[in-house]
Amino acid sequence: MPFRQFIVKVHGRCNLACRYCYLYEGPDRTWRDRPAAAAPEVLDRTAHRIAEHARAHGLTAVSLVLHGGEPLLAGAETLVRFTDLVRSRVPAGCTVHPVVQTNATLLTERRAATLARSGIRIGISLDGGLAAHNALRVDHSGRPSWPAASRGARLVADRFPHAYAGILTVVDPALDPVQTYESLLALRPPALDLLLPHGNWSTPPPYADGSRAPYGDWLCTVFDRWWGAGRRETRVRLFEECLALLLGLPAATESLGLAPFDAVVVETDGSIEQVDSLKSAYEGAARTGLDVFRHDFEEALRHPGVAARQAGAAALAAQCRACPLLTVCGGGHYAHRYRAGNGFANPSVYCADLQRFIRHVAGRLLDTAPAPRASVPAVPCEGSTP
Repeated sequence: MPFRQFIVKVHGRCNLACRYCYLYEGPDRTWRDRPAAAAPEVLDRTAHRIAEHARAHGLTAVSLVLHGGEPLLAGAETLVRFTDLVRSRVPAGCTVHPVVQTNATLLTERRAATLARSGIRIGISLDGGLAAHNALRVDHSGRPSWPAASRGARLVADRFPHAYAGILTVVDPALDPVQTYESLLALRPPALDLLLPHGNWSTPPPYADGSRAPYGDWLCTVFDRWWGAGRRETRVRLFEECLALLLGLPAATESLGLAPFDAVVVETDGSIEQVDSLKSAYEGAARTGLDVFRHDFEEALRHPGVAARQAGAAALAAQCRACPLLTVCGGGHYAHRYRAGNGFANPSVYCADLQRFIRHVAGRLLDTAPAPRASVPAVPCEGSTP
């Protein structure tokens, strides 16, 4: 399975110091030894490698994710130049879909217009749509980021809706689920990504004690609000892909399903790495030893870590392979399976939460079916205790 999503670290530092950040506050410190910004020669070589991979596999589309850190620290013009470079290098018939993932604090009318004119969509990371939801998202002086972030989000919604990719939010069971969801709706995102915080068996996420499913409960409550709205107020990727998988349709997400993973990262120094979420496990977990100057992406595809993520059910724990929810759950997010001394061949630390959520969605789906419904079998949550 070739890579189709290229996550490029155009800037490796952030103007915020979010107190829960797994990237800068977690176990991996490799970012300290890398340049703050990607040099022009790194971006040039990265564009060449992306085009080379697209040509080798006859790709008709690639996703280009401009990432960080905070990518706007590199300047909107830099993002446009790099995007144009990739577009000019990929073969005819291959469409580049660029998106920048930003905390929105540096968005101005001029920067947003520059991105929008170049067809770069704008994805925004927030913890909710209210100041209280974003209390831990502060700058390096401890000042709240919400005033600037909310201005940036509303600017995109009001002036550049065609360039608005959506909002990414990490689930926090301490926040009221419906209030959080509705506050995000007020920012008029075309899509929401609801992500579970990165944790694992050795470093469990907050509120996880193995006896409850607080994240699953939270997601179920938001799902019911979304499902019962009578119209699609926004797309919620996790919900839509869970429904698709339950119906036997193809769906692709890191969090659910067995579809082969197709993303790769290029760091500011040109290193080719696996995705950042692995850095929540241990120092160097994302490292491949490859770089865009000496290696192509074909070599990255052969890396054992990448191969494991593309192996589907064969790479999962025995408990997962025996579970009737396997094709929907897919073992959960790869990074959430880690246990020191045992690697990633474990159920997700969110096993109980995923079972709670998937069964709930299945029940709601069955409630809408005209034919007599079959029950969803109960399965003991073997992966829910450390």
